[in-house]
Amino acid sequence: MRLRTPAQSMLLAAALGWGLACSSPVDEPGSTVPGTCESEAPVISAQKTDILFVIDNSGSMAEEQAGIATELPAFLAELRQGGGVAQDFRVGVITTSVYQRAFVNNREVYREYPEESGRLRPVPTASGEPSSERYIEGSDPEVLEKFRRLVVQKTNGSGQETPFEAVRLAVASSLATTSLDQGGNGGFLRDGSRLLVVVVTDEEDCSSMQRPPPVFLTEDTSRDFCSEKASELTSVDEYFDIFQNLRDSKGAAREMLWATIGPVSLTDKSVGLVQDVTPQGTYVRNVGCPTSYGPGFRQRAMAERFNSGLENLDSICKSSYRDTLVSIAGLAAISQSIEVMNLPDPRLAQVRVTRADGTVQTCSVAGGDLRYDASGEERPARLFFRGDCLRRQDDQGIEVRVFCAE
Repeated sequence: MRLRTPAQSMLLAAALGWGLACSSPVDEPGSTVPGTCESEAPVISAQKTDILFVIDNSGSMAEEQAGIATELPAFLAELRQGGGVAQDFRVGVITTSVYQRAFVNNREVYREYPEESGRLRPVPTASGEPSSERYIEGSDPEVLEKFRRLVVQKTNGSGQETPFEAVRLAVASSLATTSLDQGGNGGFLRDGSRLLVVVVTDEEDCSSMQRPPPVFLTEDTSRDFCSEKASELTSVDEYFDIFQNLRDSKGAAREMLWATIGPVSLTDKSVGLVQDVTPQGTYVRNVGCPTSYGPGFRQRAMAERFNSGLENLDSICKSSYRDTLVSIAGLAAISQSIEVMNLPDPRLAQVRVTRADGTVQTCSVAGGDLRYDASGEERPARLFFRGDCLRRQDDQGIEVRVFCAE
């Protein structure tokens, strides 16, 4: 934008908070206002998101895994829309299996799952054999086919589902930085990338950082011991605090999103324990979720910590997960911040957001609807959207402009 007239010069001075002195802002000591208009506009980097699906691989999940795989095309299509910003994503899968502690035939049985326990699962080949790949780049031309094969994790895993502990091990333990060839997840999480976790399960979380875990399961399917003894498990708040304090290798805070397709009511996402008496026995289910195998108290609580409106939570008992996955992708695609380069002074930034109806909304740091976070050592600068300028899922595009004097 070229400022040539006195009126335009006043607009620039007001925008920058300077008085109308005779000297040019360009000549002010320490000024970063360019004296000529650059032909190259500030660059908006592609939004990087690392996506981690946490798949329940217990004995009751075959139909649900297949249902997720069926609707992945809609998930990827929505993710790629990105609200007008290019998307740079990768996907990996872990399971809910970490350990199982139970009484079977009046005998204590304790088992750990060392090959799972937060480790990225191998991407199956077309013939179903495990490959050396542990995650899939969004640019891979076979991303959909590989992703579909990867979310089908069979049903021979632990009956004591521990998604919170599996995620902690995957991204907040030494496993996160141990190289792939050493059995870790190193390289999956990228610097400057957001992390989206999607939990898919039909039972309550039963996570503990203690080994062996304090909670036992029994063969009594009419009771949910993970809910009854929740006070003995590692609390939802403790896990949430761990996830909120993730940092990348450069020390930058990592934005984390959480979504759950779990045992909550089909109608209102409520949670509550009910007993279902069947010819095969009595089973614990969540209220309003007839194909679940436990309530979702902890599952709902974790989702609510990340999103108080619960847009990130839906029921595992749905007949189709298409709308659910589209909604999750929509939430993931929209970040309320963008990386910017070639920005000489944040007070000069003007961001134009094209809304779904074609209207263009103008946002600026000077106007208070953008916040600027300066770059650091090996860390790019970011603009954060605020107030009425918050980004929306159906935005068509974003353009960054810079005021200049000439």
